[in-house]
Amino acid sequence: MKVVILAGGYGTRLSEYTKTIPKPMVKIAGKPIILHIMEHYAKHGFKDFYIALGYKGNEIKKFFKNKKLDWRINLIDTGQNTMTGGRIKRLKKFLGNSTFLMTYGDGISDIDIKKLIKFHRKNKRLVTLTAVRPPARFGVLKLLGSRVKYFKEKSKLDEGWINGGFFVIEPSFLKFIKNDQTYLEKQPLEMITKKGQLNAFRHDGFWQCMDTKRDKDRLEGIFKKKNFEKKN
Repeated sequence: MKVVILAGGYGTRLSEYTKTIPKPMVKIAGKPIILHIMEHYAKHGFKDFYIALGYKGNEIKKFFKNKKLDWRINLIDTGQNTMTGGRIKRLKKFLGNSTFLMTYGDGISDIDIKKLIKFHRKNKRLVTLTAVRPPARFGVLKLLGSRVKYFKEKSKLDEGWINGGFFVIEPSFLKFIKNDQTYLEKQPLEMITKKGQLNAFRHDGFWQCMDTKRDKDRLEGIFKKKNFEKKN
C-alpha cells in the first residue's frame, strides 16, 4: 500500500526553523521529523512513499539523495502554494485505483498501522482518519475568592478528539477535491461526513504534532526520555 506524506506547507508557526528549511526537515533527536514518520510506517511494512513537496522542497530532495534506505521514495513537486487537498489531487496519477495511506509531515505517533487498515476495511467508508486527544497543556483551578479550592493537572482525557492524520483513503475520494486551492480538512472531508463516508479510528496512545517551538521542545524531551529508558 502506498504512503502519501504532505510535506509542502510553509510552517509559519515554526518560523525559528522554517526560514531556511521546510517543517518536515526540522530535526527531533538528531533526525528530521519526516524520517521518524517514515520509519514508523516502514516498521509496519509500508515502504512505498510519495512525498508531496512544496515550500523548500529541494531541501528534502537533497536530504534523500544521500540516504541509503531500503524504501521506494518518490519526491513529487505539488506546487509552492497548493493546499492540502490539492496536493493529494496532484498525486492521483501516481496512486492509481488502490487504497492508500496518508499523513502530515509534522506529526508522530505510535499508532498500529495494520490495525488502522483492518478497521478501515471492516467499516467500508471512503476515508478513515485517526482521532487523537490533544496533549494536555494547562492545569485546572477552581477558585473561591482568591483561594484555590481545587487544583488538578489537566489530563488529555479532559480534551475532545481531534484529527491526528494517519488516514486510510479510497481513490474515489479524490473526486471530492476540486483543485489546488482545496483544503482537505474543509469541503472534501465535510462533504463526505454529510454522506456518512468518514470514519474515525480512535487512538489513545502516543501522538504529538509539531506546530510550534514548544511542540518541538516537547518532542525532544520525549525522545530523550525514551533513550534514557532504553539505556536503563
